[in-house]
Amino acid sequence: MQANNIQPANRIGTVEEYYFSIKLKELDKLRKEGKPIINMGIGNPDLPPAPEVLAELNKQSSAENNHGYQSYVGIPELREAMTSWYKTYYQVDINPANEVLPLMGSKEGIMHITLAFVNPGDGVLVPNPGYPTYASVSKIAEANLIHYDLDENNNWLPNLDELEKQDLSKVKLMWINYPNMPTGANADNKFFEQIIAFGKKHNIVIVNDNPYSFILNDSQKSILNIEGAKDIAIELNSLSKSHNMAGWRVGMAVSNPEFIQYILRVKSNMDSGMFKPLQLATVKALELDKDWYKTVNAEYLQRRMLVHEIMDLLECDYDLNQTGMFVWARIPEQYKNSGELSDEILYGCDVFITPGFIFGDKGKQYIRISLCTNQTVLQEAKQRIKTLKN
Repeated sequence: MQANNIQPANRIGTVEEYYFSIKLKELDKLRKEGKPIINMGIGNPDLPPAPEVLAELNKQSSAENNHGYQSYVGIPELREAMTSWYKTYYQVDINPANEVLPLMGSKEGIMHITLAFVNPGDGVLVPNPGYPTYASVSKIAEANLIHYDLDENNNWLPNLDELEKQDLSKVKLMWINYPNMPTGANADNKFFEQIIAFGKKHNIVIVNDNPYSFILNDSQKSILNIEGAKDIAIELNSLSKSHNMAGWRVGMAVSNPEFIQYILRVKSNMDSGMFKPLQLATVKALELDKDWYKTVNAEYLQRRMLVHEIMDLLECDYDLNQTGMFVWARIPEQYKNSGELSDEILYGCDVFITPGFIFGDKGKQYIRISLCTNQTVLQEAKQRIKTLKN
């Protein structure tokens, strides 16, 4: 029933509720019906942050003067910690005063950046397969959505020669995401050099969404490490995956001072600053040494081995060189698409695996399993699938 015949904004008709929002409700309904559902679909870290980070949050939350509104640009200590982290792990020099902007999660940053740069009708280049939020936010901003294909045979990198054949005169923004989600592919400096040159040639802002570089990845790379990259590029980063702080909603945008100011104009009208104890605890997280990342990755490595065994049971093909917290795999030919295989496993043995079609039609023959499930549960899922397949 339509209340008072009130119609929503036209943009509501261009986007759907986020896939995982819908799917989680379905899984919850199945659980209420008594189904012992195992969810291996979502990249929601199940491990806690470092003990010293939790201790800092508790300590700072108890201080009486830490509960007021905070600066829109974050406290100086946080910006300085972010710049030191970028220098240590990415070898990128950043001015903490005006080249980094703390965000309440990098997902929010996708909206801030889009609203800061894109007018209705401007073109936005979005990867296929790719994170669905790039497309949905572009639609909300009434942009002209232009998908570009990523192909397994090209290591899931954009074909810039093919893009050059298109009319790019109205394109304002291009989203890239390396290490890539959902495919786990990495990009090297040669590609980053090419994409920066491409952006400068066509006056396209290049945004690299970079939250996965610490997960099962031997070396961290930033697009901003390329000479002249700050002139045309923005990088989003996050502590959600790297520090098991997904629910804390702490991210950052890094770029030149002018771009950061554009983003700040949007952001400062959308929030009232991050909770100060969260900021101070994040400082502690960014000061953790390499042993923290090694410990987390040792667990993910064991989980990935189990996921590979599950993929083998499903007769899927996958690349052993993938990075990040997912395993992306091509499904067997007897399935018409990934949704069919996903439904077979969900309704056949109460295990949810993400169908690749949600990331675009180039993902319809792939599935994705998250590493955010402990080894005991993964073993149970493996046994259920083995029983179903036998």
